This record gives sequence, structure tokens and C-alpha cells, in this order.
Amino acid sequence: MTAASLPLQRIFLLRHAQAAWPAPGESDFDRALDDKGRIEASVIAGLVAGHGYMADRVLCSGARRCRETAETVTRAFGRDFPIKIAPELYHGMTDSYLAVIGAEKNAQSLMIVGHNPTIEELMETLVGPDATWSAISGGYPTAGFAVIDRATGSETGWTLTEFLAP
Repeated sequence: MTAASLPLQRIFLLRHAQAAWPAPGESDFDRALDDKGRIEASVIAGLVAGHGYMADRVLCSGARRCRETAETVTRAFGRDFPIKIAPELYHGMTDSYLAVIGAEKNAQSLMIVGHNPTIEELMETLVGPDATWSAISGGYPTAGFAVIDRATGSETGWTLTEFLAP
């Protein structure tokens, strides 16, 4: 699946909020949001809801920190919104993310909740290095939220419409 052939009109990329380091015996997969991460998730949820950026579908890594971030954001819309766990997003590379996105049919917009560095690499694949660098020259922040729209006439087929961060 290539970025240009994705069947969507809008993609939202959300990196999970800040998570605590694993406790002794705890796996990386089970790391929860820490106090700062819960604040970041709440702030980005308010920004996302305030802009009306709700996707038709939400695909989320199964990692606890991603699930907690996705739940906080979808809850901000005041309704129960199903979050589909996509195991491929945990430790997945850009090609895995593109395949997961490409497999979603009958949706105009899709929110991906995942991990860095893949979220940043996916953004660069979709909108190009110049737009990525302009938006996030210091790297993709925790709880960063990119709004990426289908664009006609662009080399990649996508354009960065907005980038929000807590």
C-alpha cells in the first residue's frame, strides 16, 4: 500500500501522551500514562473536540498508553465511540501502519493512535519532509495531533492541514 493509494480523505495521527517508565516486572506494553500524560491527553482532547476533528473510525495500538490516550480523546466528544485495537501498530513500521490504514474501507476519515518514531515517519511519508520539519522540527511530541487531508496535485497526495500539541 502506498500513501497515494489510501482510500481516505482525511487522516488524523495522534501520538500517545507521556507514559510512566515501566515498574519492575511491568512490560513496555502495559505502561500507563503518568500525571503529565493524563494532562496532555486532556488538553489535546479539548483541542481536538474544539476543532471538531472526530474521525469515522479510530484505530489504536493495543499498548495501554495508546488506549488511555484514545479513550480520553474520544470521550471529549460526549458519546461512546468504538476504538478498534490494531495490534500491528505496536512496534509496527511505516509499511505496517499504511497497510492497517489501507485495510479500512467505507470511511472518509481515520484516526491512528500510535507510537513514535513510526507516527513521525508516517507523517513524513504522507506530507513530505518539508511540511513535517516545518510542523515538528523538534520531533513529534507526545499527544501531538496531525490533521492530514487528501490533496490534488501534490507529489505525495496529502497535505498537512493542522498540527496541534498540548
